[in-house]
Amino acid sequence: MMPRTSSSVLLVGLLCLCCWEAMIAKVEAEYMAYKDPNKPINIRIKDLMDRMTLAEKIGQMTQLDRQNVTAEIMRDYSIGSLLSGGGSVPRLRANPQDWINMVNDFQNGSLSTRLGIPMIYGIDAVHGHNNVYKATIFPHNVGLGATRDPELVKKIGAATALELRATGITYAFAPCIAVCRDPRWGRCYESYSEDPEIVKQMTDIILGLQGDIPAGSRKGVPYVGGKDKVVACAKHFVGDGGTIKGINENNTVIDMHGLMSIHMPAYYHSIIKGVSTIMVSYSSWNGKKMHAIHELVTRFLKDTLKFKGFVISDWQGIDKISYPLHSDYPNSVLVGIQAGIDMVMVPNNYTEFIGIVTDHVNNKRIPMSRIDDAVRRILRVKFMMGLFENPLADQSFVDQLGSQAHRDLAREAVRKSLVLLKNGENADTPVLPLPKKASRILVAGTHANNLGYQCGGWSLTWQGVSGNNYTAGTTILGAIASAVNETTDIVFSINPDPNFVTASNFDYAVVAVGEVPYAETRGDSLNLTIPEPGPSIITNVCGAVKCVVVVVSGRPVVIEPYLSSIDALVAAWLPGTEGQGISDVLFGDYGFSGKLPRTWFKTVDQLPMNVGDRHYDPLFPFGFGLTTDPLDQ
Repeated sequence: MMPRTSSSVLLVGLLCLCCWEAMIAKVEAEYMAYKDPNKPINIRIKDLMDRMTLAEKIGQMTQLDRQNVTAEIMRDYSIGSLLSGGGSVPRLRANPQDWINMVNDFQNGSLSTRLGIPMIYGIDAVHGHNNVYKATIFPHNVGLGATRDPELVKKIGAATALELRATGITYAFAPCIAVCRDPRWGRCYESYSEDPEIVKQMTDIILGLQGDIPAGSRKGVPYVGGKDKVVACAKHFVGDGGTIKGINENNTVIDMHGLMSIHMPAYYHSIIKGVSTIMVSYSSWNGKKMHAIHELVTRFLKDTLKFKGFVISDWQGIDKISYPLHSDYPNSVLVGIQAGIDMVMVPNNYTEFIGIVTDHVNNKRIPMSRIDDAVRRILRVKFMMGLFENPLADQSFVDQLGSQAHRDLAREAVRKSLVLLKNGENADTPVLPLPKKASRILVAGTHANNLGYQCGGWSLTWQGVSGNNYTAGTTILGAIASAVNETTDIVFSINPDPNFVTASNFDYAVVAVGEVPYAETRGDSLNLTIPEPGPSIITNVCGAVKCVVVVVSGRPVVIEPYLSSIDALVAAWLPGTEGQGISDVLFGDYGFSGKLPRTWFKTVDQLPMNVGDRHYDPLFPFGFGLTTDPLDQ
């Protein structure tokens, strides 16, 4: 028989051992590998997916517009992503803190779910953080294509990423890598060029948005390099810029060789550069909706090109598989997800979408392997970008929105994007650069003092705005006023009477006219004319005084009828908020260097007409652009 003291010690020891084992078991039960940042991403993905229900997986595949959602909906349906559509803002003139508070509120809803999977918030930041009040708005892509400067575009991507982070947003629906083959298309300004080689070069913006991929990285694997970077999205896959007559969302009729040689190269290069997501196009290829083409979305993009990020639909892109819109939604959902779409921009009726996908899976019309592929891709991006470790906004980036450094970069982009199409009747009598010191000058035109027109579509709202009260920036008139000598008298009149112009003894006139803002289908145009009173202003002013015409447009427009009366002609595209980039070259602080990214036609009857075509007879050929030397000031 043991001594009493020995048995007591043994009993205590056994109790301690039991407690210790219980503690270990509890720790092991609470340990979740997917929450461990030291684990490899594939291990984290598998661990999390093993824990997820079907409802949680379908929730991750769902993207909704912020206007239709609450934090409770995020929690109850495990919604994977939110977006702001064009002009969808927390409030008018919302500041960075307003955006951060909104995004964090939704994110806290996501973090309160059973598994705490963070959502990713997307926005159309297509030329800077263009939905946000006082953000830097850069030139639209057509202007950047005129710069022929991939390094500049990469810097713009990095600046845009910082401005997104300033508002707590981590996902940009950019870049658009369409190859616009017909300027009648309302999205042509979102395309860098008609030349696939230039579009391919400009995919360097992805490296600015996401960061440079580390040496030795596997090709096709998405990459976001830190808290100052964001997820990028190459769009719209594929052939969106090749539709018949440039009709938006229409049919691109082209064989496989043409599709691969014209519209696909920029996607190869985007994937090589680590792009995280790819958005599918509304358009059709040879009569079949891109959102429904398994051969391209799965077999080519995912299997052949080895793209490992996620594929996202466009806004109601699934609904548009059928006609009329949403008319056969259950089948459209089935076809779209089976084609290989991973995340669906629903963006409104989430209960209908979730219910339909659930029914398709339960009835084995969509296999679980397809759902798992989609969720695996979405989670890979979220893990890779550090969203699980840093789901909430970093307040330290707030001062990046509209910073002077970014405005200086945008100003540089503007001056490099300008294309000088005419400079006097011959090289011996150039009109530009203009003298800063003059007795009296005229500034005229609908676009001379209109920041909204200067920015174009996708600026503050989806379709753009008119006027100077929507955001901060410098108009062409304001830029000229800052550039000229203080003794120079500036007269501004949108549409001056020709007799007044003749009688006023102006040294010269700067006339800024062009297109009014538009986006997508509303920008489709069969005539491509400058709307009145633009042509009348050119006629009235240029018939009476030496004039420089600055065309503010998203594409080449009809200009040949007025060319003989114009002394100097500048294509300014859609320059954005920093109008001083225009005065920088008009007055010779810098020289003109931009080259046409698109063929400038004589008449619309010639369209479509692209460089290399057999019957190529443009007003100004692709690559054209006169140069000037900077003046010694």
